[in-house]
Amino acid sequence: MKFQELVTKLGIAANHNSFAQHQNFNPELTKVAAIDRADSSSLSYVEGGKFAAMVATTQANALILPLEETLQTQALERNIAWIATANPRLLFAQAIALFYQPFKPTPGIHPSAVIDAASILGKDVYIGANVVIERGVTIGDRVTIHPNVVIYPDVTISNDTILHANCTIHERTQIGANCVIHSGAAIGSEGFGFVPTATGWYKMEQSGSTVLEDGVEIGCNSAVDRPAVGETRIGRNTKLDNLVQIGHGCQIGQNCAMASQVGLAGGAIIGNGVMLGGQVGVANQVTVGDRVIATGQTGITGNVAPGEMVSGMPHIPSRLYRKLFVMYKRLPEMYKMYQELNKQQ
Repeated sequence: MKFQELVTKLGIAANHNSFAQHQNFNPELTKVAAIDRADSSSLSYVEGGKFAAMVATTQANALILPLEETLQTQALERNIAWIATANPRLLFAQAIALFYQPFKPTPGIHPSAVIDAASILGKDVYIGANVVIERGVTIGDRVTIHPNVVIYPDVTISNDTILHANCTIHERTQIGANCVIHSGAAIGSEGFGFVPTATGWYKMEQSGSTVLEDGVEIGCNSAVDRPAVGETRIGRNTKLDNLVQIGHGCQIGQNCAMASQVGLAGGAIIGNGVMLGGQVGVANQVTVGDRVIATGQTGITGNVAPGEMVSGMPHIPSRLYRKLFVMYKRLPEMYKMYQELNKQQ
């Protein structure tokens, strides 16, 4: 693809936050690449100061840059075609979609699939080898179900959703449109419900259901548990990374993002637009307000007000955590001063 063709397909001329410069240089681009691994046929991008210095050394013939004249001038001096935009990463993501499309199988049903006669299949579905679909399942149009997926009874899956190989959808789960469930994920599995008795643990049956609204994405080997009663719900357009645990009865809002190894205990309530870094833990029945950000390895042990940024275990405001961390690193020095003061007395 020629650079000028790329500019046209990305709609740069109609976007008031972006513009392009090529000085009559119209390189042929065949791929996208990281700026430090790009070659002359690559399109790459720069976001923030961390990679800005690489404009002087990259082998890429085309770059997506922030709205910084210094970087733009530097690219021109090296005869690199560029697009400047307010959000380079977003435009680069859109560019990737022009060069790469994920594998999508042709609609059809593999002869080894086992499908209950009472199930309802929409139009243009793909069902791969060794898929098992139990009774009462409803599958919408253009759904893709890759090999070895197991779908328990009374599940509903809406249009254009993708279930990757070896995931499991348990009974009474509802999955919205345009969702993606990655390999090894378990949706609607039994919540961890046991009642202590004098003779041991009594199992509390998990009779509830699990609901994934439209546009939800669940990473590999993640688990979303159903509750004893009621429902576990994940809101529209929320994205879960690999190895995330959502406990029974959790309520998660829209447009949230949770990185790998996040764990929510049962009954946690997460607002809209919440971002949880890797290995964040949220305690039982805690409420986390809208737009909260928790940095990696934060332990959220109590309610968090909307808009807060928290860190540490137990969680505290991130601005306080940073101050305390500076003090923590100085503890050996401070202890030495304390010892010297004691000697002087």
